[in-house]
Amino acid sequence: EPLAAALGANLDIEGPKGRMIVDIGGGTTDVAVVSMNGVAISSSINVAGLAFDDAIARYIRRKHGGIIGQNTAEDIKIQIGSVYPRQEDIAMIAKGRDAKNGTPREIEILSSEIYQVLSRPARMIADEVLSVMEDTSPELVGDIAANGITLTGGASQVWGMDLLLSERTGIKCVIADDPESCVAFGCGKSLGWINHMNEGPI
Repeated sequence: EPLAAALGANLDIEGPKGRMIVDIGGGTTDVAVVSMNGVAISSSINVAGLAFDDAIARYIRRKHGGIIGQNTAEDIKIQIGSVYPRQEDIAMIAKGRDAKNGTPREIEILSSEIYQVLSRPARMIADEVLSVMEDTSPELVGDIAANGITLTGGASQVWGMDLLLSERTGIKCVIADDPESCVAFGCGKSLGWINHMNEGPI
């Protein structure tokens, strides 16, 4: 999947230079260093977009006594969610129901609250990126420092994800164009390799 994401993000993976891809999807975050049309090192953790949504829903029930659905939690994440401090606090109204009596309820949520909620899972992703980097050869790390880190996947668009990873790694991070579709685009591009693959089971 990280290799497909790298292809979809139009990274040059054919040469010996190492490139790091961080694919933050719905269920998992995949971190990989790709080089010479292959994966030099990779890792995966079960912390990604759905973990963000679940954390938001749990917080609203615990803090505000309200119950919201998965779609509402995702809307909150997209509209006011952040994993890096914003200069200005913004708010939105979330519609759900009261946890005690089940009646409809509207809850005002601040972006500063959601930042606190998402900080822990975002740190886990940053820690995984650092862990992969520690296990990568110094030569490839030098390439990554020069080329930067590419972020793909829908959850990479949570506000401040690129800023957080840049701060933690000291390396510039860039969100790919159309990050949600990079893996699909990469799978399509990989069809061009079929005639060059060896026959036999995989």
